[in-house]
Amino acid sequence: MKRRLLAMLAFGFAAGAFAQDSPSKAHIRFIFENPKLQPSTYVIDINEDGTGHFQSQTGTAPTADTEGITAEPLDVDIRIVDPLLGFLFKTARSHNFFDVACESTRAKMAFTGKKALMYTGPDGDGSCTFNWSRDQQIMKIADSLIATAYTLQVGQRLTLEHEHNRLGLDTELESLQEAVKQGQAQQLQNIAPQLQSIANDENVMERARNRARQLLNGEKAG
Repeated sequence: MKRRLLAMLAFGFAAGAFAQDSPSKAHIRFIFENPKLQPSTYVIDINEDGTGHFQSQTGTAPTADTEGITAEPLDVDIRIVDPLLGFLFKTARSHNFFDVACESTRAKMAFTGKKALMYTGPDGDGSCTFNWSRDQQIMKIADSLIATAYTLQVGQRLTLEHEHNRLGLDTELESLQEAVKQGQAQQLQNIAPQLQSIANDENVMERARNRARQLLNGEKAG
């Protein structure tokens, strides 16, 4: 419990809401923080029924890409589906509700972001914080949720590009297809509306529309 409270305090704005969550339902929170990235901090909340929420904050790092698209805070409801959903809660329960020493003791590990996993529910609660963990299941969760956050951020850029820079959509979608192939973008159902809007827009170049359709259909990029 002490580690859980320390972790929550260390991540500032994210702590309060989690502490107020009802323990009658199982709930997982993932927090990521790296001031050198945009967004610098984000929180993913996931209920056992798959409903959830994503909230990000921008930091002091540059916020605009080469096309002038500016990163903005994102605050959206999400849905997490199997197999990731089941893996999250199974792993939490097999790891004492994340009340474990998950940080690696290896010296001189490169900093990839401060991460916290928190679980609360009728069966228990706990948390751990880490940069990198020796536990492969813990790292798989972190990698999968970071990939989910990446998908949501791409969805935000797709919306902006569809409105202001349609010529940039093909490159953005090509990058997303490659990220999906590499496992660096996951849970694409959360940006299906953006992809469908692009696929349906006759004012968007056909190649970009085809990429959007492929992503919607779960097809692998060629």
